[in-house]
Amino acid sequence: MPILHALPAFADNYIWALHDGQDAWVVDPGDPAPVETWLAQEGLKLSGILLTHHHADHTGGVAALREAHGARVVGPAYEVLPEPVQRLSAGDRIELLGRTFDVLEVPGHTAGHIAYYCADWEGTPLLFCGDTLFSGGCGRLFEGTPAQMLDSLDRLSALPGATRVCCTHEYTLSNLRFALAVEPANTALQAYQRHCRALREHGQPTLPSTVERERAINPFLRVREPQVAQAIHQQEPGASDPVSLFAALRRWKDGFR
Repeated sequence: MPILHALPAFADNYIWALHDGQDAWVVDPGDPAPVETWLAQEGLKLSGILLTHHHADHTGGVAALREAHGARVVGPAYEVLPEPVQRLSAGDRIELLGRTFDVLEVPGHTAGHIAYYCADWEGTPLLFCGDTLFSGGCGRLFEGTPAQMLDSLDRLSALPGATRVCCTHEYTLSNLRFALAVEPANTALQAYQRHCRALREHGQPTLPSTVERERAINPFLRVREPQVAQAIHQQEPGASDPVSLFAALRRWKDGFR
């Protein structure tokens, strides 16, 4: 039975790690040290590395891990990555630990960002979405457009509600503070904030989330909801269609303190 772990790295990253008792894969290893510690503790062999995008806090550990373990590295087709890398794009599939992951192209945070989706990981779907979707938020638009990011998030939001959302940063409480500024009367959001606060007080990660939860609480998936659109419109009266509403919401979040 494959097992999923979240390995903390840097100040607020997670390196997602999977294993079947012998072989292991890791997702977006920006720092090799947590991976090496985990492999040694669990007595595992590192077979492969999944990359979602090119940022250094997701790729910085690749060279050291590949050199130490001979691990296979797979990543997005159109980004600069530490070679050699098996390149993947939309419609491709990869087999690991006896499971099949579909590759989704989700540009916005970076131009060539991809995500990995498994329809059946021990009975429920599983998503590695890098910095595209966060719990309660989404990634900044460093290279893509609002239209691209909204389309990417719409694609992720359309996945089955039970899908476990494995984001790569512990940004949840900060994101929820902003989400409550947008939707202060959202009772699901209020309850989720209490839940996440309790987890963090006990040193536990708030992740993975689920697609169903994010549909209910994440303003970036909810720009078409009347109450969210109205709140955005109060910030930027010119915003009306979904793309302009999303762009205005992202600008609001970028300046939120």
